[in-house]
This record gives sequence, structure tokens and C-alpha cells, in this order.
Amino acid sequence: MIKSTTFFIPAVIGLLLFSGCARNNSNQANSLQIKGSDTMVNLGQAWAEEYMKQNPGTSIAVTGGGSGTGISAMVNNTCDIAEVSREMKESEIELIASKGSAPQKIIVALDGLAVVVNPANKISELTIDQLADVFTGKIKNWKELGGRDAKIVLLSREVNSGTHVYFKEHVLRHGKADGNQEFAAEALLLSSSQAIADEVAQNQDAIGYYGMGYITAREKALKVAKEKSSPAIPPTMDNVISGAYPISRPLLMYTKGEPKGLAKTFIDFVLSPAGQQVVKKLDFVPVKPLEQSK
Repeated sequence: MIKSTTFFIPAVIGLLLFSGCARNNSNQANSLQIKGSDTMVNLGQAWAEEYMKQNPGTSIAVTGGGSGTGISAMVNNTCDIAEVSREMKESEIELIASKGSAPQKIIVALDGLAVVVNPANKISELTIDQLADVFTGKIKNWKELGGRDAKIVLLSREVNSGTHVYFKEHVLRHGKADGNQEFAAEALLLSSSQAIADEVAQNQDAIGYYGMGYITAREKALKVAKEKSSPAIPPTMDNVISGAYPISRPLLMYTKGEPKGLAKTFIDFVLSPAGQQVVKKLDFVPVKPLEQSK
């Protein structure tokens, strides 16, 4: 699965487009500010490019920074749509509601979190338990997993990332609400999925994770088994749709209250067959059956 980079817009360019003024001004009817998930930034920009091509006169700026950044922007009323790769916490929902309308959640795509290593690494599959032990630091050397005698270099997204939160809750803590497992202190916290991909590509002993839309030939995605007795499943579109791949999640957009105006028409486009084709093109998974998105 090869990552498309056609629509990648560096954060610095996005920030130039990002308005600091509140988004309830009446002169913003033909513009949108979308902020949030680093996993979704390429996807959001691709949707924006296609929508603006079809609707001249509209302006849509998309920036990343992490799901937490998008949620903060919604709290501060400086974005119209927050792209988020995890569910909002109850405290975040209450905080946004206290400043206006309660946030509304829309599932816009699906994603499998790929666990990746360097192609030179002979390890090709791990269980969820093994991944939890690796990322919490219980397993420190590749030889403990059947690999070469070398220290494992742990790569994680930073704490503001929804991908970081999802991986911690669903892998390290096995989905248990009362879990307290944390990433090992020696884990390197990187600012973007691309940074993890770049480090894995040049470091034979590194292991990291990111949305499967970022996989390239420079990294090897591991097959993941839910349990020791379960089959190891690769992160593919079909396996995410079927639920066979054990580290899958929805990708979300949030608006303050029911989406209206340009926000509504843009989200309608995102969920249309044309919008879901963009999802497929960038190697994420449409929320509708594939035959409806062709």
C-alpha cells in the first residue's frame, strides 16, 4: 500500500491560511477552517482541494497538529470543523458545550493503525500482548521476539495526538477503561506520522505506529494477532472493513451543534461517493461499502 503525497500541505503553509479570529463572524460564510488530526490532515486537504475545484469561490484551510489541537481550536471557536482520530472525552464535550452548542460527531472514514518496522527487520508479526509489552518497555530487545540481538527503538506519536491516545487505550491497556499502562519512558515522542515513517525507514531497530494511509515501501507493516491463538492479520482495507484487523478505528469530524451552511455542504460532499473516492485514493477506508463508493 503506497501513501499518496499529492495533497500534503506542510503545517507552516496551513498556518498562514489559518485565521485567528472567531469563527462566528458573518463574513465567514464562504470559508471554512478545519483543524486537528495529523493522521487526517492529508485526507482533509484532499477533500478541500476537490470541493473547492467543484465549488469556485469557497475557501477551505486545513491544518494538522493533532486531535487535541483541533479540539482546543473548537473550544476557542477558531475552527469550524475539528478532525479527530479518537472519540472526544466527556470532559472535552462538556467544555465545548459550555461555550455554545454541544459538539456533533460524524464518522467520515475508517482507519487501521499500522505497526511498522524497517524492512530489514525479520519480524513480520506480533500479538497485541507482545505489542503492549514492547511499547511499555517490558520487552526491550528484538531477540526476545525472535529477532536480532539489538535494543528496540520505540517511536510514538506525541501525547496531543489522537493516534497516541487510541494506541495507548486499545493496545497498551487492551481497551480496559481502568487500565493504567503507559508508554515506556524511553519511547521517542515524534510530532507527526511522517516523522515516524522517516525514522523507521532509516533505523533497522525502530518500531512505530500510524494510520495505514501513511504506509510506503520504505517501511514494513506487521501482521497483528488479537491473541496468541488468533491468526495474524495485515492492515488492509478489506480487513479493516470486516473487523478482522484488531487495531481499527473511525476517523471523525466534529462540529459545534448540527453542521450548517458551508460546513454541512462540505461534510455532505465528504460522505458522498466522490468524497469517499478520495478516502480510497489516499489508502484509508470508506465508511460506506466499497461498491457504493466506486
